Amino acid sequence: MLNRREYLFLYDVSFGNPNGDPNDENKPRIDEETGRNIITDVRLKRTVRDYLYDFKGMEIFVREIKEGEYVIDGKKRASMFGNNPENIINSCIDIRLFGGVIPLEKKNNNKKGKKEETKEEETTEDTKSGSIKFTGPVQFNMGQSLHKVKLEYIKGTGAFASKKEKTTKTFREEWILPYSLIAFHGVFNENASKHTKTTEKDLEHLREVLWYGTKNLITRSKMEHIPRLLIEIVYKPNTYFHIGELHRYVKIETNIPEEHIRSTDDFILNIDRLIEVIEEEKDKIEKVNYKVDRNLRLSRDLKSDLVEFQEIKGI
Repeated sequence: MLNRREYLFLYDVSFGNPNGDPNDENKPRIDEETGRNIITDVRLKRTVRDYLYDFKGMEIFVREIKEGEYVIDGKKRASMFGNNPENIINSCIDIRLFGGVIPLEKKNNNKKGKKEETKEEETTEDTKSGSIKFTGPVQFNMGQSLHKVKLEYIKGTGAFASKKEKTTKTFREEWILPYSLIAFHGVFNENASKHTKTTEKDLEHLREVLWYGTKNLITRSKMEHIPRLLIEIVYKPNTYFHIGELHRYVKIETNIPEEHIRSTDDFILNIDRLIEVIEEEKDKIEKVNYKVDRNLRLSRDLKSDLVEFQEIKGI
C-alpha cells in the first residue's frame, strides 16, 4: 500500500482570469469578506486531466467526446469500456487519482434503489440508477490567493461587426486580475487508493502535471499561469495522519498594499512556520519532496536538520 501524502501547490496569474464564475459575468471568483481570489478544485483537476490527455497521451474518463453535433453522456462513455468499472479504472488515470461517478446501464434485478457500500465506504453502488461511485484518493481544497486581489474591467473592440449590415465592430468585455498568487492544499488518501488502484507512477505523473499542466494553460484568459512552489510530504507507512491546512502556514511579506502586488518581485513568501510544523511531526514523516520556481523568493531555504528534504528532479 502507498504512503499517505500531502501537497501544497502555489501558482500565480498575471493579468488574467484564473477561474471565471459563469453565473456572474465570468468574473474571477472573489471572497467578498477577505477580498481573496478563489479557485475551485474542479478547475485544478481539469488542468491535470487536460495535460494528461493532450500532452502525455494518457486516457482519461472525464473528457468531451462528440458524436455528430452532440456530446456523448456518461453512460455512453462507460459503454466504451464495456460498462466494466474494472476496465475504466485500469484504463483511466483520472479515475485512479480523483475517483468519480461512473453511470452504468441499469441492472435487471429485484433490488429497489439499494445502495451497497464496501466496509470502508470508499466505493458505493446505486442499483437504482446503475451508477458506481469511487471516492478519489487525491482531493484538493478550494484554492485561494494568499493576498487581497484587485478586480479590473477591460473593454475593447472585436474583429468583426455584430451584423452583416453593420460597419461598427463589436465590443469585447472582460474581467481580469492584475495578479493573484494562489495556494492549493491536497491530500492523497492511501485507503481510498486501494479501490482505485492508484500506483506510485500515477503519483509521479500527478507531481509533473501539477507543474507543467499549469504552465501549459496557454489560452487568452490564462496566459502567464506560472507554477511557483510544489511541496509533497510523504508520510511513513501506516501513519494514518497528515498535518492539514498547509496553505495556512505560508504568508506573503510585502511593503506595499496587497492589492498592488504585480509580480514575485513585490513580496517574499514566509515559510518559517511551515518548516516548524513539519519538524514538529518529524516522527511521522518519511521525506519532503519539493520544487521551487527560480523567481519565487523564500524567507529561508527548504531544508531541515530533522526531516529529509529532496528537490524534485525532472520537472
